[in-house]
Amino acid sequence: MLEMLRQQFPKTLPARIGVAVSGGGDSIALLHLLHACFCNDPVELLAVTVDHGLRPESRQEADFVANTARALGIRHALLTWQKGPSALGNLQDQARRARYGLLTDWARQNDVPILALGHTADDQAETVVMRLMRAAGVTGLAGMASQRSQDGVCLLRPMLQLRRAALRAYLRDNNLDWIDDPSNEDERFERIRTRKALVVLEELGLSVEALSTVAQNMGKAGTALNWYTYLSARDMVEIQAGAIVIELRKFRVLPDEISHRLMVQALLWISGGQYPPRRAPMIEAVATAQRGGSTTLAGCRILNHKGNIWICREGAAVQNMSASSGEVWDQNWRVFAGKLGACEVRALGGQGLRACPDWQAQGRPAPVLEATPALWQGAELMAAPLAGFANGTTAEPINSAEEFFASLLSH
Repeated sequence: MLEMLRQQFPKTLPARIGVAVSGGGDSIALLHLLHACFCNDPVELLAVTVDHGLRPESRQEADFVANTARALGIRHALLTWQKGPSALGNLQDQARRARYGLLTDWARQNDVPILALGHTADDQAETVVMRLMRAAGVTGLAGMASQRSQDGVCLLRPMLQLRRAALRAYLRDNNLDWIDDPSNEDERFERIRTRKALVVLEELGLSVEALSTVAQNMGKAGTALNWYTYLSARDMVEIQAGAIVIELRKFRVLPDEISHRLMVQALLWISGGQYPPRRAPMIEAVATAQRGGSTTLAGCRILNHKGNIWICREGAAVQNMSASSGEVWDQNWRVFAGKLGACEVRALGGQGLRACPDWQAQGRPAPVLEATPALWQGAELMAAPLAGFANGTTAEPINSAEEFFASLLSH
């Protein structure tokens, strides 16, 4: 088991590796196993727990993890979800997104490039079944990736080949304690209903191992499709004024799965989102783009202009954003005021665009330029560097075109 775990990590280990530990059997086993795995390596393990504050027992469980880590000589950090859940939406999904945000922020602040997560083969099988119920495509059926990057941190799942029962047996054999979360029996949650259904499915031959193999196979297929998408993008995509521009004629003849993947990644790139839109609205968005129409989705605008599909920020998504000169605006721009002095960075908007006499000479659609950053002093437009009214200012993208193309190979 230790040898298998070590193989999931790079040969040259970083100075620090984080371990996300909830107190449940899987994550407690991961903490003990990694402690044994790296005891002779020059790497520091750091444990981290997120307290969502959703149950009265959660702080007590976090204290249990802290004590467990302390007994192993491992430093422990406790992160608290301050905002709490919204009354709308899926509670578990909200908690999951909050958890990853807190964890990656902590990892960056503590120079932890790799964060190990305790997901198992059972978790993978549950994920595949839930996505089957949503009629997922190749990407969905690939389940959870063994590793992925979020906000510059590598999220690593080294136990996807291990069964939950084997980890419990390891803990019992070594007289190690863990905490059973009572929500793991709460059938209000889809994952718990799926977990119980898997017992029946296994009797029919649809085992955890078989479902995990399906995820691996779909992952390999996804890698091949990503490569095809990357090559297609190289042939038909360019980036202008922060917008992704795709040749309509070439986009129309792409296989459905490739056009879908290219559009998904374009929307994620423009919006800065972590999760793609649902498949049904995505299918409609691709069809609209192929027809030469216009639509909005995921904070982005899709439109046709002179034989090209333009994917840019939706004006409504940025109309209330502001920043100072030199600060990051909308996750993707730094605007420098130069000699203009104190200015506020806001979206150009329709009113601002009308104040730019040369905007049409840029050859870019009005909705694209309206969502770009401009410099304002109160209600007066001082500069719009992407709309032909630079006035001594500059707007620099945070992410390069090459990074967009590279992103097609990592999703």
